[in-house]
Amino acid sequence: MDTITSVPAVGIALAVASALALAGGNLLQGRGVRRMETRVARSGGSRVLHLVRNRWWLTGGILLGLSIALQMAALAFAPLIVVQPVGVTALVFTVLLTAWVARAAPSGAVIRAITMSTGGVALFVLVAALVSSQSAITDGQLIAVLVTLGGVLAITAAVVIAARGRLMPPLAWVILGGVYSAFVATLGKTVILRVQQILSAGRFTVDRTDVLTAACLVGIGVAGGLSVYFVQRAHAANKADVVVAGLTVIDPAVAVLLGITILGEASGAPWWAGPAFAAAGAIAVGGVFLLSRADAASTVTEAGARARA
Repeated sequence: MDTITSVPAVGIALAVASALALAGGNLLQGRGVRRMETRVARSGGSRVLHLVRNRWWLTGGILLGLSIALQMAALAFAPLIVVQPVGVTALVFTVLLTAWVARAAPSGAVIRAITMSTGGVALFVLVAALVSSQSAITDGQLIAVLVTLGGVLAITAAVVIAARGRLMPPLAWVILGGVYSAFVATLGKTVILRVQQILSAGRFTVDRTDVLTAACLVGIGVAGGLSVYFVQRAHAANKADVVVAGLTVIDPAVAVLLGITILGEASGAPWWAGPAFAAAGAIAVGGVFLLSRADAASTVTEAGARARA
């Protein structure tokens, strides 16, 4: 299998820029969704129409589009398992922007949770940059990614149908948004690798791989649409920093798993890389759950303060 040259430093820089756009976009879309819910409760009407008329939501959508474009550019320069975890810096940007808008410093619990998440991801990226590589994509790998996506779609449909009429846990929407966002990145990476393979060969031929690549583009559309839908539901049920935290940890966790098991980006890694990846991932995910609990406690405290006033 031919190895494709990567430039991790450029990929990481673009991923940080993508994270900044992601943070700003999610904050603005979160504000737009909350305003939409308020207006629907007050005067009724279509939720979709309220959203598309909301300048905060529209501006946030533009920033999210920019974030995706920067992310795809980053994936052209570095392996998936290096680029995706860098997105956790969006969590730092989100907390800083939220504190700036609210003119209030984040609590100690929030800072500890963010430190835990970013520390775990930083360790993961360091290990990944040292041991990862990217190679030309094979037909078998394309098929494996598409079959995995099909399986996840089936499981999601079963869960949603089983939960019909019941209240879904707020964090469930965040997790679903992150899972499908990871498939967008993974499928995007397969297409990028295919294009790089064509450019390096200097010739283009129509064969089965091209049909599979087209199927990956369809998969990107399906996964992207579901990710957008679930993220909007997540914004309606969670604070913006919880949504960003979930997206920037669940997304890379799933994408990295796909990158290692299907794309073989860590096939030449030494024995200690596996335990290091597992430990770093556990630390990062633990930070997200701590942040969710810290935000829930903060909400209860604020509600109590308003009730006493």
